[in-house]
Amino acid sequence: PLLPRFVEQFRGSEAVVVPSSSCVAHMREHYPSMARQLEATGKHPGLAAAVESLLPRVYEFSELLTKRLGISDLQAVFPHRVTYHASCHGLRVLQLGDGPASLLRSVGNIDLVPLPGLEQCCGFGGTFAIKNPDVSSAMLDEKLDAVLNTNAEIVTACDNSCLMHINGGLHRRGCSVRTMHLAEILAGEQDGSR
Repeated sequence: PLLPRFVEQFRGSEAVVVPSSSCVAHMREHYPSMARQLEATGKHPGLAAAVESLLPRVYEFSELLTKRLGISDLQAVFPHRVTYHASCHGLRVLQLGDGPASLLRSVGNIDLVPLPGLEQCCGFGGTFAIKNPDVSSAMLDEKLDAVLNTNAEIVTACDNSCLMHINGGLHRRGCSVRTMHLAEILAGEQDGSR
């Protein structure tokens, strides 16, 4: 199974940084019970304790910066009109709050425009989009309309699954708006002259 391999790979890590709020939420919500179930088979002794020890060192990217390291400004420069989509898992499970948006506000030369319906789901939700394609598509259409109403060049988020879903919808509409992960924007030019 993948869980014992995950623990083995990252056991000695000071921090495990994940560029996806949904992945970190899954780990925090499900890994402890999965580890107990695997350990109960007798094949993975000590797995539950190892997972409990490792999980406090697993962070979503923006969470590491803002909550763990206390970073509020990376001196990045990104001269583009950007809107931010807050993923469901980031908002509701990880409770990232204003952390990602505050990082964006610190970026030099960015034109950060608020996204109407920021807290509304984009409709992906893992298997939700597969099991409920009509509802998922309707939710995505609402999100795309909101993105396009901002006149942003780029929509960003802390979750690659949301960005993939939004990007697919934008592509099917023939829109020029691009999707970028928050980390890509924060890696913008370093410029002390802001």
